[in-house]
Amino acid sequence: METFEGRWFAYPPLRNALIAGLLAGLAFALGHLGWIPPAGEIALYMIAIPLGGFHWSREGLEKLIERREIGIELLMLAATIGTAALGLWDEAAALVFLYGTAEGLEELVYARTRASIRKLLDLTPKEVRVLRNGQEQIIPAADLRIGDVFLVQPGESIATDGLILEGHSTVNEAPVTGESVPAEKKAGMPVFAGTINLEGVLQVQATATFENNTLARIIHLVEEAQERKGRTQSLVERFERVYSPTVLLSAALMVLFPALLGAPLRDWAIRAVTLVVAAAPCALAMSTPVAIAAGIGRAGLRGVLIKGGVHLENLGRIRVVAFDKTGTLTRGEPTVTDILALQGDEHEVLRLASSVERYSEHPLARAIVRKAEEMGIRSEEVRDFSIIAGYGATARAGDRRIYVGKPGLFRKMGLEMDPNALPRGFQEDGKTLVLVGTGTGLKGIIAIRDMIRPEAREAIRELHRMGVKAAMLTGDREATARAIAVEVGIDEVKADLKPEDKVKAIRELERRIGPVAMVGDGINDAPALAQATVGIAMGAAGTDAAIEAADVALMADDLRQVAFAIRLGRKARRIITQNIAFSILVLAGLIPLAIAGQISVTVAVLAHEISELLAVANGLRAARV
Repeated sequence: METFEGRWFAYPPLRNALIAGLLAGLAFALGHLGWIPPAGEIALYMIAIPLGGFHWSREGLEKLIERREIGIELLMLAATIGTAALGLWDEAAALVFLYGTAEGLEELVYARTRASIRKLLDLTPKEVRVLRNGQEQIIPAADLRIGDVFLVQPGESIATDGLILEGHSTVNEAPVTGESVPAEKKAGMPVFAGTINLEGVLQVQATATFENNTLARIIHLVEEAQERKGRTQSLVERFERVYSPTVLLSAALMVLFPALLGAPLRDWAIRAVTLVVAAAPCALAMSTPVAIAAGIGRAGLRGVLIKGGVHLENLGRIRVVAFDKTGTLTRGEPTVTDILALQGDEHEVLRLASSVERYSEHPLARAIVRKAEEMGIRSEEVRDFSIIAGYGATARAGDRRIYVGKPGLFRKMGLEMDPNALPRGFQEDGKTLVLVGTGTGLKGIIAIRDMIRPEAREAIRELHRMGVKAAMLTGDREATARAIAVEVGIDEVKADLKPEDKVKAIRELERRIGPVAMVGDGINDAPALAQATVGIAMGAAGTDAAIEAADVALMADDLRQVAFAIRLGRKARRIITQNIAFSILVLAGLIPLAIAGQISVTVAVLAHEISELLAVANGLRAARV
């Protein structure tokens, strides 16, 4: 990928075109003032033309030789040679100057657009304090190895991905995830390259080299994506491969047939050369790539990785977004919401439950233990712990046995339980009930729920404002799914789905409503992500598998980025359509004028290149979402 970040006038193709323009202008002025003979004027033109045309004419010849394609550059080269052969040296020089300048500006803008994501590298420090053999050393960040332990002071950026060994702080992760709210970090938690430590001193163990950290992978992925063509761009290029040779053949016939009929050769030759210039599809060729590069680059800076132009265009077509539930609409971490004591008090119920569940690895068990720790409740010492498969767990504390599990556990163990004791409201709210009891009966009920992400409601509302429907596809039970759907504003719910059922559900949504985006974790939902028009992986920061599984990867767990990505896709599609329509109108206006001999080569070039620069400028608007 070609990139350029220097001063605009130092960009070689543009610099050479400008120098050629100065030489051509000098030749024209000196010649018309009579200060140099015609031969001297032509000599200056002969220097200016190859200087200004070297870059783009070489590209045209390489395309012809390597790919057997006649491109825009070859059309302009033919026009330049033809104009000079007719003795119109000033117009040939003007063509080279105007076309070279426009191409140089266009390529400069494109190179800078593609390079904008590389500015993220400036966020990583050039040097880092590393602890080796008990001593603190300052080394180049590029020399960091996996396993090295380094220090990050408040206000410093983090050199590479790592795991916090010591320290507590808040870290600004916006450069990687796009999340504006700083994240609280403590020992055992991961940190990413390019993020900024805001408060305490952190001791971090490197888990990636400087060249292969999350920030470097983001930059690499965005650069690759900007090179991948969209559907419209591919269609335009296929059209150009047929169109450009047709233009060249038409120009040749414009010279040949009138000459055979005895018409003035020079007049028709000038018209043919002007036609080649007027019909060159420059603006059409640039109608798509700048918008795609700008859009993908902008998304990358927001922590949204779009893996190619076709996916950016497809985002603009989305009519329904299907969400997985666990870990997508919810946090994926069950939390105790209510404790109902039937005998004793809430503390006693939670103490009994946590005493048993601290030996279990089940997510519901961890939620109970975590709640007990938060409330400062100490567990009892228990023995004879055992899992009752599919029902719960039991253990003995002192001379009594404690049971923790589903309502069916108590029926299975032959324990007395009042059916009216189970609160229906909890279950209607999508909460899972864990019953706690002893051999004497039921002691209490703990309600647990996977909490909804705080931004989920806002994200769904934003989709609705855009006219996009929202659906939930989950393997969870119907009651839980519908309770969460009502709370966040989901339009359709399909529950109790296996992975293959989700694929069928996406096909059905696409048939009824239109193109579908599927939002999931990028691994468990891989079949559904692959089936959807656009697969979107959540929380992909530091996770290669999630990035690979989807067409779009959200580096942060922020559902609002889904609406941003769709808005970006819509704007890119709209700009591409505008550019194509504008380009076709320009061609429709210039071609008849060229055939009729109503415009000169210089006027045709000027009109053409202005239209190309307008298409480029319009394409850059894709980044302003």
